[in-house]
Amino acid sequence: MTLLQKIEIWGDRHHPKWLDAVRICLGIFLFWMGVLFVQNRDALTAMINEKPTLTVISFALAHYIVFAHLAGGLLIMLGSLTRLAVLVNIPVLVGALFFEHSRTGLFAVHSIPGLSIAVLLLLVFFLIEGSGPLSVDEYMRRHPA
Repeated sequence: MTLLQKIEIWGDRHHPKWLDAVRICLGIFLFWMGVLFVQNRDALTAMINEKPTLTVISFALAHYIVFAHLAGGLLIMLGSLTRLAVLVNIPVLVGALFFEHSRTGLFAVHSIPGLSIAVLLLLVFFLIEGSGPLSVDEYMRRHPA
């Protein structure tokens, strides 16, 4: 049995139900941050105008952030593929911590460093803990197709 399997089994046995409410709120928050990021297109335009050579990278980065927050937030909220959704969102939060005070304001959505740190810590926690008993993953585990 691998270490990851042992952690998963321990997490399944010691998961209080109130943590599911935290996971759901985290998913809603990430989804909302994705919506706010989409609404903040001017910052992306400013970043592209500042360094036109990075247009493709900026464009790809913006799409990754939106996908990670919208799709990942929804999956975390539902408790479906939670660990994968968390893994996709962790680089975005790490980037937000490093680039939130850039001149372009691209990460102005994540403008409170303490909030970004708290969300990052919750993501790491749910990476280890998993989705919990009130989730699509647990339902599918108990009721296979």
